[in-house]
Amino acid sequence: MERRALLLMLLSSTAGAHLFSFARFADAQAPPPPPPPPPSYSPAQLDQMLAPIALYPDSLLSQVLMAATYPLEVVEAARWSKANPYLKGDAAVSGVKDKEWDVSVKSLVAFPSVLAEMNDHLDWTQKLGDAMLSQQADVADSIQRLRAKAAAAGNLNSGPQQSVTTQGSGDSVQYVIAPTDPQVVYVPSYDPSWAYGPWPYPAYPPFYYPLAGALATGFFWGIGFAAAGALFGGWNWAGHGNSYVNVNVNRAVNIDNRFNRTNIGNDGRWQHDVAHRKGVGYRDPALATKYNQVRPGADQRAQFRGRLEQPGGGPQVANRAQPGGGAQLGNRTLPQQRPEVANRAQPGQRPGGGQIQQLPQNRGSVQRPSAVSGVNRGQQVNRESVRGQQQMNRAQARPNVQAGGGGGGARGGGGRR
Repeated sequence: MERRALLLMLLSSTAGAHLFSFARFADAQAPPPPPPPPPSYSPAQLDQMLAPIALYPDSLLSQVLMAATYPLEVVEAARWSKANPYLKGDAAVSGVKDKEWDVSVKSLVAFPSVLAEMNDHLDWTQKLGDAMLSQQADVADSIQRLRAKAAAAGNLNSGPQQSVTTQGSGDSVQYVIAPTDPQVVYVPSYDPSWAYGPWPYPAYPPFYYPLAGALATGFFWGIGFAAAGALFGGWNWAGHGNSYVNVNVNRAVNIDNRFNRTNIGNDGRWQHDVAHRKGVGYRDPALATKYNQVRPGADQRAQFRGRLEQPGGGPQVANRAQPGGGAQLGNRTLPQQRPEVANRAQPGQRPGGGQIQQLPQNRGSVQRPSAVSGVNRGQQVNRESVRGQQQMNRAQARPNVQAGGGGGGARGGGGRR
């Protein structure tokens, strides 16, 4: 009985050890848990980043936020705009019909000052895009919150450039901004510290990117753009937590007949098109999973750092100097590479292969050996010295040569016996 109990204890302990080992093995083989999602942008952070553009006309504002989700294409479009400074408004949009950019990015070439600010402040642009992708309803609430502040400060009124109306009532009032003349679009530039009155978030002062040099107070309008054909976006102001960007598909197709209609919901709700993201990472791991994004390759990361071959842009990495040639940088050619070690000039040759005129070794009565011959002569003297020393040592170790000869004679004498 005791033997049976002992056997059962032994078996149970062995099985427990195996189960423990298997559990440890399973834990080692299990994939690491996904990283936690980043915290959502707070209302203060959203108001901070949207402050410079919340008072734009609804259509332009929606298209800026759509384009912000494609920052690499924004960079490309800004370079094109800089290289074509005389094209603005609808004429500029017609000039990029053949580009492979999203329709929202194409529309912004009509407004070069807006595109330039997005390109010059890519960190801000990418934050706008991140917020638009993961918190679109919160972005809409922030816009309405900022417009309400501007209205309360007496700085949001209709005028020759744009019309301001409201919809809803009480706590659900929504401010709608549209161009006064549907054919001409003005881009307002203003100091947010003036436009919204006292700022309620000291820890998050509003971003301020003055377009065309805004005044300390008031709006700076600049010139109007004949860009009615560039506007296709809008907002469905459905109230707190329910507003979203919508798209007029017919107008979008007029800008780009390749526009992906299937990417727009039945209610006209805008949808992000991952094909135009071009490898730029998402802030939220859940978004990366949603759009099946893989880690961008080195070429895509280099592109986003600005190494794009566009008019007026910098050279590609592939244009660096090749052996035997110079690298192109715009219209200049960089100096030729230094020759490789194996291709360096041999004695008596120039680097290009030509012969160098030989100088006489004897000038007058004094012979001037080269440095190489001097080294060789010194090595020869050392070898001769060593060899002479070795011969002396062997000679001292031998018996006397004459004594050896006598010994031979003695052996010969021994033969007479």
